[in-house]
Parts: sequence; C-alpha cells; structure tokens
Amino acid sequence: MEILQVALQVVLGITSLLLTLLILLHRGRGGGLSDMFGGGVTSNLGASGVAERNLNRITVILAVIWITSIVVLGLITKFNGA
Repeated sequence: MEILQVALQVVLGITSLLLTLLILLHRGRGGGLSDMFGGGVTSNLGASGVAERNLNRITVILAVIWITSIVVLGLITKFNGA
C-alpha cells in the first residue's frame, strides 16, 4: 500500500505542475491579470481553434486525474490510520 501511496503522490506532483503550465497557456478572455502580463498582445500561438480545443481537452483530462489522485490518497490515508 505504501508503494501505491508514493506513486499517487508522484502523479499528484506531476499533474499539479502540468495543470499550472496548461492553465497559463490558455488564452485570456480580456481584462484582468492576463492583460497585465502581455495577454492583450495578439499572438498566433493560441489563434487556432483546434489548438485551443485540444488544450481544453488535455487540461480537463489532467484535472480529472489530479482530483482522482487526491481522492484516492485521502481514502488511503483514512483507512491506513484506523
């Protein structure tokens, strides 16, 4: 059980970093902090609709993996402590 816990912690760490990077890659919807850091400048990097949809899909899949690993780690912790 300890190996599973360590593996899930590694998955949690990797998905946390990847989620942070992917969220920062999303195109800003105008105003706020995205314009402060150069989000108002037009860029061809996120111009493609297909690229944006794929980025959304990957972000959602990583978020589901992230949430699942948190729930499973919580259950392991709860039942190991008893």
